[in-house]
Amino acid sequence: MGKNKQKFTAPVSKNKDYTGTIEDLTHEGLGVVKIDNFPIFVEGALPQEEVTFKVVKIGKKFAFGKLLEVITESPDRVEVMDKVYAQTGTMPLQHLSYDAQLRFKKDQVVRVFERIAKLPEVPIADVIGMEDPYGYRNKAQIPVRKIDGKMATGFFRKNSHDLIPLEDFAIQDPKIDEAVVIVRDVLKRYHIKPYDEVNHKGDIRHILIRRGYYTGELMVVLVTRTSDLPREDEIISSLKEKLPELVSLIQNINPEKTNVILGSDHRVLFGEDGYHDTLLGDTYFISHQSFYQINPVQTQQLYQTAIDYAELTGKETVIDAYCGIGTLTLGLAKKAKHVYGLEIVNTAIKNANRNVQVNDVSNVSFKVGAAEELMVEWTDRNEKVDVLVVDPPRKGLAKAFVDAVLTMKPERMVYVSCNPATLARDLKLLHEGGYDVIKAQPVDMFPQTHHVETVVSLSLNK
Repeated sequence: MGKNKQKFTAPVSKNKDYTGTIEDLTHEGLGVVKIDNFPIFVEGALPQEEVTFKVVKIGKKFAFGKLLEVITESPDRVEVMDKVYAQTGTMPLQHLSYDAQLRFKKDQVVRVFERIAKLPEVPIADVIGMEDPYGYRNKAQIPVRKIDGKMATGFFRKNSHDLIPLEDFAIQDPKIDEAVVIVRDVLKRYHIKPYDEVNHKGDIRHILIRRGYYTGELMVVLVTRTSDLPREDEIISSLKEKLPELVSLIQNINPEKTNVILGSDHRVLFGEDGYHDTLLGDTYFISHQSFYQINPVQTQQLYQTAIDYAELTGKETVIDAYCGIGTLTLGLAKKAKHVYGLEIVNTAIKNANRNVQVNDVSNVSFKVGAAEELMVEWTDRNEKVDVLVVDPPRKGLAKAFVDAVLTMKPERMVYVSCNPATLARDLKLLHEGGYDVIKAQPVDMFPQTHHVETVVSLSLNK
């Protein structure tokens, strides 16, 4: 018989108050304080601050504390706009000065390059920030519920489905905030019933709004539980009158009991399923289900960096994997011989082909399918590719994709990432497979949050 394992006992107790000094921030921006070397994560606390906190949850490796009082303040602390943004989790770093947010984000990238990628020598530039780090989001997905007998819009309290009424989101385009209230009030006037999640009843679940930053065009999507929209004609005519920038009004139907916002069926109530915006001199058509970067100002910075890192001379064959509606593809095409865009979402490729025609581009081809499968087919045919650009989802590159890259051996690679941890994991594999990691440029696409995008340049080691 083996010895009985000693039961773990944390050096702190639940619901008890403690005082300590914050040593660091987690990658999500929580303050880290240690008691007998046991980490406690305290939201809203900053490094160098002495704080009092109540322990609210204890795990085997760490605990969570609730901030009660800041005894000594960090020089990086700023006045919060409103506690509601912490309650909803929309602006978790609003208490940290913007300069310090940028330093924190660079630090996240530096750490994963050292710890996960094992590439401490790669130069990482300072984060490209915004002049005004508010009002940047070009898309809103706002839940609609009943509060005190009335239809309300707002945002869910963190880790719950309790709606907190909210009209000024601070990080959203202010025109979108205004439009949400206008749409809500029109629906209220025609007695449309807000969604009741518990009993799965009611009509309107979400109001989704997208706005072209450079064009001003507005798209409104009403996400309903049933295909019937009462007083449809009056709603359409009221919204057209009150929102002069409206070019697209969609009813998306989601009958499921689910947290997923959009259903698979939709009807166009006005205009067509799409609006336009411009990026790096090209015009894009964006449908309601298509991915389009959330921060239009910083997207130009992000994509221009990726194009610069590709070092194109006009002679190269390029693959743009995870190309979406072709936003980066068309930018690359201006300097390449030919660009192939790969994307799994069919509607995105339909948008992409339309965008090629709108912008009169002839050296681009799109293929629908999983990027890793298309890459494997490509390597099986021994097709030559000079430059590979990837912009994968948060989970990073599939192992099959990395293997295909190492078989294909493009001369240069540009990796655009929204998740430093999976980026570092993939860079380690690519480096071990023969790629030098040259440099990295982080870009702040989501001010007031912990998220950071990074563009990395890689070169095949000859």
